[in-house]
Amino acid sequence: MADRFGPPGFGPSDPYGGQPDFEEFEAVELYCPTCKHLVSVKKYLLLVLPDGDKYEYRCDKCGTPVGDKLDKGGNQIGFITR
Repeated sequence: MADRFGPPGFGPSDPYGGQPDFEEFEAVELYCPTCKHLVSVKKYLLLVLPDGDKYEYRCDKCGTPVGDKLDKGGNQIGFITR
């Protein structure tokens, strides 16, 4: 039985109680305003925050920042209190 989300397994999660089809996306290519075309990117760690790790995507050719991402599933830092 299909609903508005399509057949089972279609979309970000299975409406019939199964596992999600994907956790998150990882950018491989983005548009660079300096190079004026789609380019491969590299991911650089900017900050380690309580909410997750903040990354920046930069053009592989010229180094221009072309996007960012907050990875909430990253290594969470715990604080030791006494």
